[in-house]
Amino acid sequence: METDPAKRFSSRVADYVRYRPSYPPELAPWLAAGCGLTPQSVVADIGSGTGFFAVLFLRFGCQVFGVEPNREMREEGARILAQEPRFRSCEGRAEQTGLADQAVDFVVAGQAFHWFDRPAAREEFRRILRAPAWVVLAWNERLVEGPFLEAYEAILQRYSADYQAVDHRRMDAGVMEEFFGAGRWKEAAFPNEQRFNLESLLGRMHSSSYAPPAGSEAYHAVNQEVARVFAENQEEGLVAFRYSTKVYAGTL
Repeated sequence: METDPAKRFSSRVADYVRYRPSYPPELAPWLAAGCGLTPQSVVADIGSGTGFFAVLFLRFGCQVFGVEPNREMREEGARILAQEPRFRSCEGRAEQTGLADQAVDFVVAGQAFHWFDRPAAREEFRRILRAPAWVVLAWNERLVEGPFLEAYEAILQRYSADYQAVDHRRMDAGVMEEFFGAGRWKEAAFPNEQRFNLESLLGRMHSSSYAPPAGSEAYHAVNQEVARVFAENQEEGLVAFRYSTKVYAGTL
């Protein structure tokens, strides 16, 4: 299993683009009301990947710098957003973005903060942010509720060697207190959902960095287990992933 966070998704780009969830549109108005986001805001999307989170801010009217260390993910994001004049793709990482001092109004990270060196990233964010220095961290947290989602979780626990180590659900209030400081952050949650047939369910699983890689001993076994759980729980050929989109916003 690849241990470098910047390389873990190199072989999973196609599945990532096709099968990962987007972000609820209600998130942007929440940031506008509570954090002062406007269409004139300049945003740095750190760990921008293929652009899922950037799209939310582009649709709101913002200028977005997409900062991504993985070449394959960055190039795919640039291709997808090539017609967006307010998007600029940048090679960089949370700890060294390559952006100028006080270049942006918001730093945002979707499904990425758990990969960062937090102390180093915090210093870099403070360098590139203009006051009041808002940082927005978001995750689509897959719920573990009901027979299908509970069975799917059990499969990941069994077949994914480093699932626990990279699970973003470790990012909790204690982490936010440490990163932002006491009383300097707020949170919200929004419902989100995807529906899958068997093909797309397998694609969704293999879009995750912790899924067994193709050609490994566990790859065929995990596919068979997922197919079995799908057959036992599908309704009209579909199963649902339900998410709570967790958002933490604070100032540095």
